[in-house]
Amino acid sequence: MRKLVESTFVTLDGVISSPEKWGPPYWDEEHSGYSDELFSASDALLLGRVTYEAFAQVWPQMERSEGDYASRMNALPKHVASRSLKQEQATWNATIIEGDVATEVAKLKELPGKNILKYGTGELDRTLLEHKLVDEYHFWIFPVVSGSGERLFDGFDTSHLKLVRSTPFASGIVVHVYQPKQ
Repeated sequence: MRKLVESTFVTLDGVISSPEKWGPPYWDEEHSGYSDELFSASDALLLGRVTYEAFAQVWPQMERSEGDYASRMNALPKHVASRSLKQEQATWNATIIEGDVATEVAKLKELPGKNILKYGTGELDRTLLEHKLVDEYHFWIFPVVSGSGERLFDGFDTSHLKLVRSTPFASGIVVHVYQPKQ
C-alpha cells in the first residue's frame, strides 16, 4: 500500500498561510535536497484546488530555471480535491477527485506505486485527518513568527502524533516528521 505523505510549511506560531511571503529568505540548496528526496519517493501529488491553481500558474514556466525538478513536477500526475474545479479546467496533468474525497483517496493509496505527496494545507486536511488517511507529516518549521493568519489544524479535533525524526537545517528551519499514533 502506498503512503500518503504531507509536506507543510509552518511558522513558529503555527501559521500556514502566505508561505510565499515568509519562506523564501530561508530557502537554500540544503532544503532543496530534502524536498527532492520527498519528491523522488513519490509518483503522484494530492492537492486541494487552491494549491493546484497556484502551482499550475507557476510550475509550467519554471522548467528553464528549475530544470529537472520542475520537469518532474509538471509530469507527475496530480489528483485534485475540488467541488468547483471541473475536469476540463484542470489542464496541468490533473484528475479531479469527484464524489467522496476520503473514499477516493483511500482507493489511490491501494494502487501500486510510490508515495502520494500532498502539498498545501486547508480544507482537504480536515477530511484526510478525520479519516486517518495521512501516513506521515513533514512539518517544515520556519524560524518566523507571523502573528496572524490561518493556523495549522485550527479547529480540528485532538489528534495524537508520534515524532519519527527531526532534521535541523543551518537556516534555522527544522523539519519534524510525525506519524499518527496507533
